[in-house]
Amino acid sequence: MQLFKERRVLTVSALTALVRGLLEENFDQVWVEGEISNLACPQSGHCYFTLKDPGAQIRCVMFRGAFRTLKFTPRDGMRVLVRARMTLFEPRGEYQLSVDTMEPQGIGGLQMAFIQLKERLAKEGLFSELHKREIPKLPRKIGVVTSPTGAAIRDILTVLSRRFANVELLIAPVRVQGEGAAQEIAAAIADLNRAGNVDVMIVGRGGGSLEDLWAFNEEVVARAIHKSTVPVISAVGHEIDFTIADFVADLRAATPSAAAELVVQSKQELTATVEALTHRLQVAQLRRLERSRALVTAMSRAVTDPSRILGHLAQRVDSLDARLVREAGLILDDASERIVTLSARLARQSPALTLQRNAERLSTLSLRLDHAMTRRLACAAETVGLATGTLNAVSPLATLSRGYSIARKLPGRSVITSFRQLAPGDRLELSFAAGFALCTVDKCRGESESLTAPERSV
Repeated sequence: MQLFKERRVLTVSALTALVRGLLEENFDQVWVEGEISNLACPQSGHCYFTLKDPGAQIRCVMFRGAFRTLKFTPRDGMRVLVRARMTLFEPRGEYQLSVDTMEPQGIGGLQMAFIQLKERLAKEGLFSELHKREIPKLPRKIGVVTSPTGAAIRDILTVLSRRFANVELLIAPVRVQGEGAAQEIAAAIADLNRAGNVDVMIVGRGGGSLEDLWAFNEEVVARAIHKSTVPVISAVGHEIDFTIADFVADLRAATPSAAAELVVQSKQELTATVEALTHRLQVAQLRRLERSRALVTAMSRAVTDPSRILGHLAQRVDSLDARLVREAGLILDDASERIVTLSARLARQSPALTLQRNAERLSTLSLRLDHAMTRRLACAAETVGLATGTLNAVSPLATLSRGYSIARKLPGRSVITSFRQLAPGDRLELSFAAGFALCTVDKCRGESESLTAPERSV
């Protein structure tokens, strides 16, 4: 530390390098807990974030190699515990933590990765019952994806040999834990699908810790099971162990032994079932045979002697023949009567007879018309005579012939009916029975006045 007591001028870069050396030398490995914020993971594969608590914050970097080893995905707001070394980013002069490992606070990293992957695959529908395939009842060939040296394959072989020894088995040997185990399991599942003659497969291993079973929690295994066209039974660990493979598989078995029991029925059970079905079939056949015999007996009793049937039929034919003769006679009689009736009606409707009747009717009508016309003309002449007399009686000419005349005022020739229509000096036209005369009014008077009285104008 004497370097800082002496008067020595340092460049910024030199000072920064010096501080970086001191930090890395004295804080080579520290454990720090805090809350993640400002998380950023660019395409380079490195991860940058800030670790903070209520009192302070520090920048952190997790380089690609270390970040790839994480089993879970860090998120903003997650509380974590990191192991890191203190360093300094010289271009900005900021100290930071270079993180080597990271664990979620309150829960292990593997458990967190399990929860995250389970949630994501569930949203994608990989666990849906719609994708579950039916396990065949009696498969001819069974594929097994497991370790060839583990306890799981021994348990499966033991159970299968006990339940159905002659079933065909195809083993795809893989590592079931450690680096690269998940990729081997996924590849073995794909190989058994390509084999084309596998009816069902068991994928699993014996019990162990969460780390031991982790290969069956990898996404690559889950997607291989989901993609498989062959039904898959997951048999990982013990009954209390659950893996992602269990949720994706078509059927989960608590243990490898349980998977072997589920995949095939016991030969003794099948034999007993066949024997029971055979017995039921024999009993059903006997009962059906007895019913058929009873039916034949009943039908044979119901069948009548053919000669008796023919006798009845001959008697019925005779009866129908007699009935036919009677009915034919009645029909002929009815037809004859109808012919006679129609002939009479036709004779009455003869054209000559009709013409004769019409000629007689025409002659009668002509006589009646002549008489009617004579009477009508006589009545008309009488009516005309009476009308002529009446007309002559009221005719103006008859009145004029008795000495009367018709006075008309000129120039309009309106008929004069009262002296009040006239005034001295008016010109009149008088019509007589023979001829007319023009005159001028000198005086006008009423009925009680004399023509000698003084004139009065109208």
